[in-house]
Amino acid sequence: MMRFSIFFVMLAFFTGVFAQSEKGSDTEKAGTQKEFKIEGNKDVYMLTYFRQRYPTRIEIDSEGKTVEVPLPDPMLINKLHIALSTDGRHWTALNNNEPVWDGHMRDPYVRRSSDGLWRVLSTGGGLRIKDYEKTGPSCLYITSKDLIDWEVEGHLPLMKDVRNEAGELARNIWAPEWFYDKNTGEYMLFWSSSFEDAGWKKSRLWYCKTHDWKTFTPAKELFAPSYSVIDGTLQEHDGTYYLFHKEEEFGAKTGERRSIRVATSQNLEGPYEIVEGPLNDGQIVPVITEGPTVTKDLTNPGWLLFYDYCMTNRFGLSYSPDLIHWSVVEDVTFPSEARHGCVSVIKAKEAKKLLKAYPSNGTAK
Repeated sequence: MMRFSIFFVMLAFFTGVFAQSEKGSDTEKAGTQKEFKIEGNKDVYMLTYFRQRYPTRIEIDSEGKTVEVPLPDPMLINKLHIALSTDGRHWTALNNNEPVWDGHMRDPYVRRSSDGLWRVLSTGGGLRIKDYEKTGPSCLYITSKDLIDWEVEGHLPLMKDVRNEAGELARNIWAPEWFYDKNTGEYMLFWSSSFEDAGWKKSRLWYCKTHDWKTFTPAKELFAPSYSVIDGTLQEHDGTYYLFHKEEEFGAKTGERRSIRVATSQNLEGPYEIVEGPLNDGQIVPVITEGPTVTKDLTNPGWLLFYDYCMTNRFGLSYSPDLIHWSVVEDVTFPSEARHGCVSVIKAKEAKKLLKAYPSNGTAK
């Protein structure tokens, strides 16, 4: 009985944390978007995401046992969605917040490569690839020239050459992303993987490289801090690489530590040194958050860091003048149930084409 008493005390505390995190936010309901206006030829932000409300929240009691706490009104749409914004703070979902591509898509990383092609990586792919028992998990790789027509390039078994001490393959490839190294002309793909029975346990960030997206170097560890880590994303500025990531620790022994941190390095492949943020003994945004993505602020000198409050079904935003010191932006509006987004900057003419291809209730002007 004592164990369950402790658990419900923890639950009450976390519920209070979530309630405080809801202050000042707003989430769009599908089909109620305001009219989206593009100002002249100014660049536009694009948010790519999938949609979800978790069915449960996992907690760990003082004896190390896993307890699942039911959450209200679960839903899941593992497909690609797009929203647009002129300020990075207030967003309009395209296609009335319905998918813009019908394939399986989770944690979509959608960025334009050096040759102008949009290259997309996502968790899983809705199926097991051939020879799964020999190669392990894979991630989905698709491309597009215009964000309207999509081509599936294949499934990438990026951990196929890696085994743990017991000779076992990794169990997962989560939230894969890529980063173009302009110094070498190579693309670095990176993701989180675990050899445990759940992808959030003892997870590390891994990476490989490619010149042509056909052959890939063997996977290596990129970032292995003292805590379990998932959801890595990279930003380079003035010769420093900033590795934003989620610390994936929680439970009665560690306390609630599911949130975003940052580490820096002068070399793309590391080693990365953790920056001690001001929140929750080292973190930079409130708990419980994940899926970070970062871009320059088009309206003010500085940077925008996006993430989702994954257990309370809303998106969050923080601003920084230097990529290190962050403050939460309260006046924001995001599409409902948006999860694990990726933000890119596109031209006004590209945004207008997307508005025409994926019309919503509002009309572009």
